[in-house]
Amino acid sequence: MIVQDVINHLEELAPLAYAEDFDNVGLLVGNKNEKLTGVLVTLDTLEAVVDEAIKENCNLIVSFHPIIFKGLKKLTGKSYVERVVMKAIKHDVAIYTMHTALDNALHGVNDMICNQLKLINKHILIPQSETIKKLTTYVPKGEAEQLRNALFNVGAGSIGNYNDCSFNVEGYGTFNGSENSNPTKGEKGKTHTEIETKITVTYAKHIEAKVIKTLFDSHSYEEVAYEITTLENKNQNIGMGMTGDLKEPMDASSFLNYLKTNMNTGCIRHSSFLNKPIKKVAVLGGSGSFAIEAAKSSGADAFITADLKYHDFFTAENHILLADIGHYESEQFTKNLLVAYLTKKITNFAIVLSKTNTNPVKYF
Repeated sequence: MIVQDVINHLEELAPLAYAEDFDNVGLLVGNKNEKLTGVLVTLDTLEAVVDEAIKENCNLIVSFHPIIFKGLKKLTGKSYVERVVMKAIKHDVAIYTMHTALDNALHGVNDMICNQLKLINKHILIPQSETIKKLTTYVPKGEAEQLRNALFNVGAGSIGNYNDCSFNVEGYGTFNGSENSNPTKGEKGKTHTEIETKITVTYAKHIEAKVIKTLFDSHSYEEVAYEITTLENKNQNIGMGMTGDLKEPMDASSFLNYLKTNMNTGCIRHSSFLNKPIKKVAVLGGSGSFAIEAAKSSGADAFITADLKYHDFFTAENHILLADIGHYESEQFTKNLLVAYLTKKITNFAIVLSKTNTNPVKYF
């Protein structure tokens, strides 16, 4: 195996196309074609983590947070970021990061939090828009089924729990090829009328290259007529945060104790208790103040996240219980998720869970 083989598996779980625009995800250090010796999974890549990878004979670190977030203009070892990158390069250790691609994945960071809390009836809190594309093309009637099936086979036409979805209309297509043309139907220089099927399918934006390649490989025309549209529809399987229900309602005090135990956190900062039980819960790993209004609109009784500021707690306005469990604490089980996923996908290489605690926040 090579490094790229692991990346292929990771991008099935969390395609980089769904990472936020501000983020820096993907292979940050190393050669994708390097022969693989082992994989170390961590939340953050620090010098101690690179040392751990070297000790465990792992030449690929899969990290949730990106060690390089802003541009590096120098590599002198002055900052911890530069020292990590320099050590990784010196010892031929590649670093791949997922961050908001995994935040936005259906079975990513927030799904893991829901699982830790044993929530049911899970839904994306803030679905992404402009992630669903629509392809319209025109094909000779007798070739329509073959083309549809080829598009279905690469993932087009999947909508929620349904596959092989398309819309088809028959009509007449006309064309007149020039002297430089090589028509597969009709003759050059003569206007030809062909009974065609108009095929429309939707697809997820991260598979666009495969869909277009399949269209051209499977279509018989020399010039393929097609249109691509980006839809405004919300993608219910991609987005930030998640909501779910507790199996049984809890009072606020019992819920916070439950949260403290299940999320393995020693400190919870929270807004005022409400005079109602906690049943529906919204979660968002990492810094989630931007999602408070979405959590309230969802009808959640509590919102679990991190990095809330003083004034953020006022926005609860006695409508929701805000619970800040800490940044590291909200994402700490992410590396367990990745180890479990990669272990199922890759059986002939060691997938090592980092033992290094990278939490920079200490409690006294």
